[in-house]
Amino acid sequence: MQWTEAKVIFDFHDKELAAELISDVFYGIGVTGLVIESPDAEPTEDDWADGVQQTPEHHAVIAYFPKNDLIEERCRALENKLINLEQTQGVVSRILYREMDEEDWSESWKEFFWPEKISRNIVVKPTWREYSPAENEIVLEIDPGMAFGTGTHPTTALCIRMIEKYLKPGASFFDVGTGSGILMVAAAKLGATYLLGTDKDEVAVEIAEKNLLLNNINPEKFRVMTAHLTSGVTEKFDMVAANILSQVIVILLDDVKNILAQDGIFICSGIVEENRDTVTEKMRALSFELLEIQSEQGWVAIAGKRKTGDR
Repeated sequence: MQWTEAKVIFDFHDKELAAELISDVFYGIGVTGLVIESPDAEPTEDDWADGVQQTPEHHAVIAYFPKNDLIEERCRALENKLINLEQTQGVVSRILYREMDEEDWSESWKEFFWPEKISRNIVVKPTWREYSPAENEIVLEIDPGMAFGTGTHPTTALCIRMIEKYLKPGASFFDVGTGSGILMVAAAKLGATYLLGTDKDEVAVEIAEKNLLLNNINPEKFRVMTAHLTSGVTEKFDMVAANILSQVIVILLDDVKNILAQDGIFICSGIVEENRDTVTEKMRALSFELLEIQSEQGWVAIAGKRKTGDR
């Protein structure tokens, strides 16, 4: 498979803030796996080769796009959003594009990802790292591929914490816009007995299925398919999760009630703080009972319940 590396080199007085703002631009166009380079970073043993220190020349945020029908749209969106970022925030940047084969990156980028505990009991572990779990810890093995991170971004972590809190053993679970499949893996390991995931990106569907099998999830208990949101889904689920953009969540809510079982739980994340009220107001208008709202680093996740007797 061919990939396009998008490297955004930037200059701003607050480098950490600029990296965060540019990362949010990438997240906003559906990229969740990023590498942040900094000349100021402390070197590790892996940063040395033949006695020469490998230090990035520039501050940069790097992401990878699969070279498919969406590539031109994503690149245009990235360029327009960066122009807007310079006009509104003063973050000066330039983009370097590079085409890559899968084997060209398969090893080099892995040094950036390590096991991380993201909830009370759940640890996300990249497949290439060793980790000895403590008692009661649940380990999610993730091989994200270039399009996705390992699931430790706040939007994903918030979602998994809510799944851990509200999912009942034996429940059915539907992940809208599954990406790497990490929410499905978490739900399965927390006791869900039937899982469905959809994504409009065929690459995501392949990666999600791979990660489910990697975690020894019985293939008879899950299904991952290429589809837009809930298109083609007629079953009802005890829990539906969506870690996507808030604008899409507002649209999705109109269909969610049709696929939620009575007293079913809807968990949504990927919501920026300023869009929080838009989502909660839509949920209330559709008679959802708001159970909990959590926030972290400017991102918000919401859990809501379909009320008994609601139609």
